[in-house]
Amino acid sequence: MSGKHWPPGTQCVTKHDHTKPKPRELAFRKGDMVTIIEAVEGKGWYRARHNETGQEGLLAASTLRERGAIRVDPKLSLMPWFHGKISGVEAVQELQPPEDGLFLVRESVRHPGDYVLCVSFAKEVIHYRVVHEENTLSIDSQQYFSNLIDMIEHYMKEQGAICTKLVKPKPKSGMKSAEEELAKAGWLLNLKHLTLGDRIGQGEFGDVLQGEYMGQRVAVKNIKCDVTAQAFLSETAAMTKVRHKNLVCLLGVILHNGLYIVMEFMSKGNLVNFLRTRGRALVPTQQLLLFALDVAQGMDYLESKKLVHRDLAARNILISEENVAKVSDFGLARVNPKGADATLLPVKWTAPEALKHNKFSSKSDVWSYGILLWETFSFGRAPYPKLALKEVTELLEQGYRMDPPEGCPPPVYALMKSCWELEPGKRPSFKKLTEKLQKELKHLRDI
Repeated sequence: MSGKHWPPGTQCVTKHDHTKPKPRELAFRKGDMVTIIEAVEGKGWYRARHNETGQEGLLAASTLRERGAIRVDPKLSLMPWFHGKISGVEAVQELQPPEDGLFLVRESVRHPGDYVLCVSFAKEVIHYRVVHEENTLSIDSQQYFSNLIDMIEHYMKEQGAICTKLVKPKPKSGMKSAEEELAKAGWLLNLKHLTLGDRIGQGEFGDVLQGEYMGQRVAVKNIKCDVTAQAFLSETAAMTKVRHKNLVCLLGVILHNGLYIVMEFMSKGNLVNFLRTRGRALVPTQQLLLFALDVAQGMDYLESKKLVHRDLAARNILISEENVAKVSDFGLARVNPKGADATLLPVKWTAPEALKHNKFSSKSDVWSYGILLWETFSFGRAPYPKLALKEVTELLEQGYRMDPPEGCPPPVYALMKSCWELEPGKRPSFKKLTEKLQKELKHLRDI
């Protein structure tokens, strides 16, 4: 029996073939994906659903393994067939020996901004100009696509305006297919099991939709733009490494229409809206402390895994049906490494050293956590009310800190201020913050 316990909804990978099941058992082959429905009375058995066939049945825990973590690897590409700026002659060389349906995409040398689809057919290489205008791509002015991934997906299914269906991508040297790596590790989900519903949120990178995946309610982030989808691969890879009750759980990824990131559904929305719509009358201090503790525990776990959030704020904390707060949107570095684009930073939440010198660490996350505490105890007010962004940075350097929100317990305000120490080394760790909040909760319950 494996010592693991997998909660309902967990996706697992089967370790070997089981093609002759007994009655009520599930048939599967090595490497198949299954979804745990429930643990069964008696040791080491689960009822599970096969992700491909949809069949349900029993299987032994010993036949299952957890999905592997994906390495955050710059060579992992959603578009391994994209070769960038190469000439037509080089493309022909790449597509040797000739094979019908072998293809690559390159940037157009003659028409900057456009692309060229190069396809091997009948021992020749045919070059199709892909015109890029008004955020769409087209080869024949009949069929339009929002990105290259979509276009390639389409022509792999239908021949349309080109000489043959696309059969086999020619990867750029050194590039690995994200699709293959995700499938191998067990994170690639099947589009046919996903039903999409209403939009429940809108991030700066795309919509968040409510949906259902094999009977489970899910939230789905859809990123259509090629470049952004590629950047989000690193967020997804980071999410495959972690599992904690106070982090939003990644269920898997679907490569279609860009990228679909499928996550657990959090029915009560984000913390800001939760607090604003309920207010003091409905949310007691004890519940605020519980939310604060949930977040500190999730962040303590991330800190132990050497992951830095970079955008910790109440808007990125989601609340479950059972009122558990979970950290979301971790792992995405919102700033490019050279720090050229500081305009994207949420100034009022970002630590001074991160704003000035692009120094992000668990200690800069602690600063943001102090702001999140202030948001929580002010029932979702925006921090530094009435101050412009420029004033905030200047005042902080002069030692200014926000006053406590109305009704905030003094020990909680003391915690906020400890998070806002100018020297990162003087700020508490998330472990310390967790301990202090537990103490405060106990004190409140003892009164």
